[in-house]
Amino acid sequence: MTTQTDIPTAESGGERRSWLREHSELGVCALLLALGVLVLTDALTMDVDIAQRGPVGPKTVPIVVGAGLLVIAALLALDVLRGGRGQAEGGEDIDLSEPADWRTVLLLAGVFLGAAVLIEPLGFPIAGALLFWGAAYALGSRRIDRDPLIAAGLSLVTYTVFNNLLGVPLPGGPLMGVL
Repeated sequence: MTTQTDIPTAESGGERRSWLREHSELGVCALLLALGVLVLTDALTMDVDIAQRGPVGPKTVPIVVGAGLLVIAALLALDVLRGGRGQAEGGEDIDLSEPADWRTVLLLAGVFLGAAVLIEPLGFPIAGALLFWGAAYALGSRRIDRDPLIAAGLSLVTYTVFNNLLGVPLPGGPLMGVL
């Protein structure tokens, strides 16, 4: 025989949803915890040649970052469970009543993916110029006389710094012989 207390009511479900809504930051804690575990697992299972390792090996930074993520997740969870709450967005130039600008987001994503696809056949200088120009266009710049020149210059400077000064090889594409 069931009693009135055995039957779940809408109020008990509402209380659970209300508690979860008030403690929604725990979702961020769970994400940080999972990310920390992932980073630590990767760092601790990394195969490192003993001759390659110096006083600070390639495992050091990932271990520090993973441990930091776990500490931050625990501290944030403790704060949330003690009643701490994040402040609502109060940016001075953000109108939270306006919908998101999905056109700009999709344009930027398309430009980024296009540059990622074109970097191998065209090389970084050309793909980077298209990336910088496309990003400027997506963010609202319509100066067709100036933007391509700035994008090309920025791309060439970035290529030169990474490829020649820092020793990070980037694909040069058809301009490989010229640069």
